[in-house]
Order: sequence, then structure tokens, then C-alpha cells
Amino acid sequence: MSTSRHPGASRILALNAGSSSIKFAVFDATEPPLRRWSGELQGIGQSRPMFRAHAQDGADPAAQVVHAPDHAAASGVVLEWIARHAAGSPLAAIGHRVVHGGPDFSAPQLVTVDLVTALHRFSAFDPEHLPAELGLIEASRQRFPGVPQVACFDTAFHHDLPEVASRLPLPRRYAEQGVRRYGFHGLSYAFLMRALAAVDDGSVASGRVILAHLGSGASLAAVRDGRPMDTTMSFTPTSGVPMSTRSGDLDPSLYRYLAQTESMSPARFNALVNDESGLLGVSGT
Repeated sequence: MSTSRHPGASRILALNAGSSSIKFAVFDATEPPLRRWSGELQGIGQSRPMFRAHAQDGADPAAQVVHAPDHAAASGVVLEWIARHAAGSPLAAIGHRVVHGGPDFSAPQLVTVDLVTALHRFSAFDPEHLPAELGLIEASRQRFPGVPQVACFDTAFHHDLPEVASRLPLPRRYAEQGVRRYGFHGLSYAFLMRALAAVDDGSVASGRVILAHLGSGASLAAVRDGRPMDTTMSFTPTSGVPMSTRSGDLDPSLYRYLAQTESMSPARFNALVNDESGLLGVSGT
């Protein structure tokens, strides 16, 4: 491993747990932060999960098939690698991308027992991601006891959407239960708005802006005067425009049709629209 340009500098670990992956990066806690290592474990729960990592200068790359039948095992692999390679400098903090902040959280939060309890209550909002993210938070606490952890929510950017955008056309009792348009990819949008603020003395960012986050997951957001006005994703990240394997918006009665014609269960329908649809579904490849 290459030597640090800032010997003895404390470090910050950023973690991102997905439904079948864990991505990470380690930064020197300098101004600006200097990324030292990054990597990912892909294919959790599949036949050949692959772990890859490398130093920012390309030195000492790692690539190997690992045993990761679930997120608990995958967390152990990732955190053990980080502990070995970051041993020369203390971790100052750990930051987690948390997909869903529910109706309550609109800013990064220090991880506490109360926060974890609250997020467990929201698990039904996002069963694809939140349980894995909470498991990674707990695994990080055990592997690096005493290191403060911060949760950064992907829904926070859209927290203050106008009610005309956030309210779904359902009976009011569901809104009272927290069923609303949340929007996602908020950390990406917040970064884009900061980048736009540096263009033309901020005049671009202060106008009307359409932002597009285009990857395996995809969404768009409308911003005016620096404030989010609307976004394509809704109650879950499955909604909106078609994506790599997610369907995007569908006729709500499609589930009833498939339940009647194929005896499709809710779990099977969830797998269909999240893992087998979108560009994968229409292309067949």
C-alpha cells in the first residue's frame, strides 16, 4: 500500500449498503478530504460474491470471490479489510448513506439508540435497503467501538416538497401514516446543486433547474430557487422512469391482474418490478 500524503491524519469512512452490495471509501480527514481507498462487495447472497478494493493511486488492488451469503457476512468482509488497511490512522467518524429517513429526518443525524429505534419503525417503508443499512451500522459499531457514526438520508433533499407534490392521491388517513412521495437520490441531487452554485456566481442554481440522476437507478428532480419542487420517484425507489431492472411507474391494477392470472404473490411481484423489469425486461438481455 502506498504511503499517506498526510501521515498520522485521522480518517473518515463512508459506507453505502445496497440491496445486494456494500460500497465504501476511506478519506483522510483533511481540507479538502483526500480519498485513500475505495471498493465494493457485489453479489451478496449470490453464488460468487466479488470483493474489490484499491488505493486511490491504483496501488495494492484486491479482487477476490468471498463468502457473503447475507449482509452480515458481507459487512464482516468489508469492515475487516478496512480495519487492516486503515490501521495506521484512527477513524474519526463513519458516515452511512441511508436510503430512507421516513417522515421525520431531513438532515444528517448522529447515530444513537433512539435514531436506530426510529429507523427500525420505518423498515416497512423500504424493506429492500433499510434492514441491511441498519445491520451495517451495528456491525460498524462492533468493529469500531466508540467511533461516532452519522446517517445521511437519501430522502432528505426532498423532505420539504410542496404538499401538491408530496401528497399522494389516496385517502387522508394514509398520509397521516407517513405514506407520501419521499423521493430518493437526494445525496446526489444535493451534490449537483452545490456544483451548480459554483457556476455563473450561483445564478444557474437559483433559477429553474431539472436534475437527472442516471444510473442503474434513475430519477429526475425539479428545483426552483434552490428548493425541490417535484421528483419522479415516489413512496419507493421503484417508481418513476424505467431503470436498469426497475419498472418505474405502472398501472396499479396490474398487480390484481397478475394475482388473478398467475397467482402472483406480493413478494413475487416485488421481485418482478425491482429485479426483472426496466431495460432488462424490455430488452430481454
